Amino acid sequence: MQKKMPLRKCIGCQEMKNKKSLIRIVKNKEDEFFVDLTGKLNGRGAYICPTQDCLALAIKSKGLERSFKCQIPEEVYEQMKRELGQNE
Repeated sequence: MQKKMPLRKCIGCQEMKNKKSLIRIVKNKEDEFFVDLTGKLNGRGAYICPTQDCLALAIKSKGLERSFKCQIPEEVYEQMKRELGQNE
């Protein structure tokens, strides 16, 4: 019997995808944001596809603000752009 693959929704394109193929952004209790490439950091998580297109859609539609219910500092978006640039 095959195991179920966990699915998560991308905050950019709004598509359900395999959790392992997405990048996780985490907000911890101290309201700090991290790009979690391992998927194991503690805190509230949101998922995004590892493409510049999905990041642009997430910024335009305020996907992170909606997921975390707070303002997102510009540094978080800059860090995400750097991480996505390294992954491509």
